[in-house]
Amino acid sequence: MTPKKLLCLSLSGVFFLSGWLAFVPRGQAQEAEIRPVTVGQLMPDFKLPLFQGGELALSSLKGKKVLLIFPRGFAAENVWCTICHYRYAELLEMEKVSQFREKYNLEVLLVFPYDAATVKAWLEALPAQLLKIRDWKYPADPQALDERGRQRLERSKRLFPRDLLWEQGKSVATPFPLLIDADRKVSRGLGLFTEDWGGSKVAQDIPSYFIIDEQGVVVFKYIGQNTADRPNHEYLEKIIQCLSAQK
Repeated sequence: MTPKKLLCLSLSGVFFLSGWLAFVPRGQAQEAEIRPVTVGQLMPDFKLPLFQGGELALSSLKGKKVLLIFPRGFAAENVWCTICHYRYAELLEMEKVSQFREKYNLEVLLVFPYDAATVKAWLEALPAQLLKIRDWKYPADPQALDERGRQRLERSKRLFPRDLLWEQGKSVATPFPLLIDADRKVSRGLGLFTEDWGGSKVAQDIPSYFIIDEQGVVVFKYIGQNTADRPNHEYLEKIIQCLSAQK
């Protein structure tokens, strides 16, 4: 067996073991109600408004792989989750460099538990958030930092390995469909929406990732245990590579 096949087996096995008991055959009818889903089950279909205009139904993407992302959004009252902005900037960079959606026959969807005006504010905050990350990673005088400052410096370098910036005043790109789940029907149904998580009492989603295959079956599921507990995009790409190699 080749090293690549071994890698695919090890990556996929971690996530298939948890869902094999709940496996649902692809042809089996699903209830319209949205409820938590396990690996091996069909993802419940849903239709949501798009920030970019119009609506999108998950079922309209059948025949493509889907990376379904639920960003956290707010981390506290009027405070955005910095990691969510960084991860979005990473996705923009990956798409710019490698056109990974076309490469893997993939669509990337982000679902926000807010109205369109709040999602607009989230996008507008991204440049300042990336500047904040830069300042954390490269303080003017590292030697003058106290213990707390040094810990934040090390944590920032670990959480934000790439140096990503967005030009101030320039509209943030939206190449990926941004879905508006203002009534939280999808987020609540999947068990992701909460108003008390990570020590923060604010409307937010638990940061989560699903990879759905061409038939609509969940083949990867990851729900964060804390705000920093998320697979990076390089890891997710390996999972998608494995799925593509199995065809």
